[in-house]
Amino acid sequence: MTQPDPILVEIPNNLAGLRLDLALAKLLPDYSRSRLQGWIKEARVRVDDQAATVKQKVFGGERVHIMPQPPMEESAFKAEAIDLAIVYEDEHLLVINKPAGMVVHPAAGNWEGTLLNALLHHLPQLHDLPRAGIVHRLDKDTSGLLVVAKTIAAQTSLVRQLQARTVKREYRAMVWGQVWKNGTVDTEIGRHPHARTKMAVTRTGGKPAITHYEVLERFAVHTYLRCRLETGRTHQIRVHMQHIGAPMVGDPVYGLRGIVPNKSMTPTLREALKVFKRQALHAVRLGLMHPLSGEFMEWQIDLPADMKALLEAMRFVEEPEEEVFEMNYGEDFDEDFELDLEDEE
Repeated sequence: MTQPDPILVEIPNNLAGLRLDLALAKLLPDYSRSRLQGWIKEARVRVDDQAATVKQKVFGGERVHIMPQPPMEESAFKAEAIDLAIVYEDEHLLVINKPAGMVVHPAAGNWEGTLLNALLHHLPQLHDLPRAGIVHRLDKDTSGLLVVAKTIAAQTSLVRQLQARTVKREYRAMVWGQVWKNGTVDTEIGRHPHARTKMAVTRTGGKPAITHYEVLERFAVHTYLRCRLETGRTHQIRVHMQHIGAPMVGDPVYGLRGIVPNKSMTPTLREALKVFKRQALHAVRLGLMHPLSGEFMEWQIDLPADMKALLEAMRFVEEPEEEVFEMNYGEDFDEDFELDLEDEE
């Protein structure tokens, strides 16, 4: 990997009074503010030949010398021999059943073992496509169907279909509480105001997000849902389920807060929940227009083994130790967003 050339800039007078990281972000728009902050903390930035700090103020006229770190993307976009569960493949499309635990795209903390790395091993020509043909994502611990373009024409078509909201995406979800009716959540979703790695339902400043949900089965403590996306915002279903008071089983970020109703569950279910270590969300159906033929194509897969086992535990009939537990369906869980938990993607 080659070492990038040093960056030399002079702080103009009109940026006087700003913090160094803010001033550099304005002068170097090709680099994110977080990357610039990282370089400052790693002693890669000097101001007038003195070591810089993130919070120091600039006054205009300072000469800044930056030794950039080689971008991790150069090493991240490498082929790795990782097995893929291919559901469908032709000259234009590839449909994958992504397992839980696999990150879709390399990012900080996950530079190896991603779907992108696996795709480049399966199809080396994807090096020539933006994001190796990936047009949408699933969260790390969400399993299920995901489509990848194999040509630039296919990628353009798929992106346009996603923008037009004509791609059919259906999920199965297991949530806490008894959801009594089908419904639609139509809100805006944006960054959480206090925990920036999380998303939240917002009144202003977010992006439109629409999720339709339908009750498939209702149990003493949980509900099994069919969820259908109109939009595809980050963590959309997980945020929307928390918003209506039915947080996702196993979700470490948007999941159940407070006392777990152990006495309302059978011993079989309690044991099943102990070993279920991710959000109970699976992309089960995917439908779209083929980029070349224009034919509508649709794929459907079964639940993965871990969700099948959890569903069977919910169905298992035993006498609970006390009355049925019921969530306050329809309550807004916005107060839970004060918790600062790590996101998973």
